[in-house]
Amino acid sequence: MIEAMRKAGLDLTIFFYNPNIHPRREYEIRKQENIRYARRNGIPFFDGDYDTETWFERVKGLEHEPERGERCGRCFDLRFERSALFAHENGFKVFTSSLGFSRWKRLEQVNESGERAASRYPGLTYWTHNWRKGGGQQRGIEISREEGFYRQGYCGCVYSLRDMRPRREHGKASME
Repeated sequence: MIEAMRKAGLDLTIFFYNPNIHPRREYEIRKQENIRYARRNGIPFFDGDYDTETWFERVKGLEHEPERGERCGRCFDLRFERSALFAHENGFKVFTSSLGFSRWKRLEQVNESGERAASRYPGLTYWTHNWRKGGGQQRGIEISREEGFYRQGYCGCVYSLRDMRPRREHGKASME
């Protein structure tokens, strides 16, 4: 994503807000990977804090929802609401997310949440783009290998981790 946006001449900023990631060690690994990449590429990085209490409150009662279900929608809403606020407060006109790149997520669900969050602020747009198409998914994998990025085996939340363990044990961790 970043490579494509830079080639298009866009000025980028990374805002990292992922209160869903569990455990804390996993959160720190993912955050540090973002910081490392941002520094090497001269991209400003902002940390939106590890606010797990708000996340657990937002998804309460949805602990047994399947991946890509209502729990994910509420998680996206929380994260995009905070991202849209950051964008608004800092004068950005457009924001997007790497969530749409992930095979663990439904692109339509991600985009709907981003658009809802953007609609709260006049002049702010959520950029809906399918980063998976046109060789984007493959290029992302190549960059990940070239950079030596950590590649997690689950979306990030405690419930995704819980639900992926049996799949990994049986060799069925694909969400294609």
